[in-house]
Amino acid sequence: MTTLTALALTCSLKPSPAPSSSDLIADQVLTELASHEVTGDKIRLVDYDIRPGVEADMGDGDQWPQIRRRILDADILLISTPTWLGQMSSIAKRALERLDAELSVTDDQERPILFDKVAIAAVVGNEDGAHAIVASLFQALNDCGFSIPAQGCTYWNGEAMTPGDYNDLDTVPEAVAATNATAARNAAHLAQALRTQPYPTPH
Repeated sequence: MTTLTALALTCSLKPSPAPSSSDLIADQVLTELASHEVTGDKIRLVDYDIRPGVEADMGDGDQWPQIRRRILDADILLISTPTWLGQMSSIAKRALERLDAELSVTDDQERPILFDKVAIAAVVGNEDGAHAIVASLFQALNDCGFSIPAQGCTYWNGEAMTPGDYNDLDTVPEAVAATNATAARNAAHLAQALRTQPYPTPH
């Protein structure tokens, strides 16, 4: 079995080292991926100067190119985002906008450069919105070329109209733990399958 790699983009609005629920659930999914021999790493995007735009490099100190390189080197991409006003964070939207540049980039076989890579999602928040966020994430990521595994998302929503964060829980809810495990297991399986049998060339 080929060793696989995963990269988690944590889209919290809180710079490091502030506690982050999005960072916590990303860690949990990476731990599940490790049980399937997937080596994982993560980036908290708010810690970087990521310029607005839809180019691979917006210049003038833009730090997206170094993040882009790590995305291209990984087999599995996890986007972990909080929920604000029922929406994914502005940091997550910025990442999707920057990934738009990959639509026109091909590999040496003339295939979109993100083919054969897998994407999964994690969403946390004390308000509703996880399903809509995941739908938007998966549509955009699939357009870019990522493959989405069966049940490839995990999420936690706190009780409506009450305070509290995922970070505040004493234990991981059983349903969330099981969903973390499923998303990781299916992502590892699909990434291994695509490594063994890549998508065909266009000609």
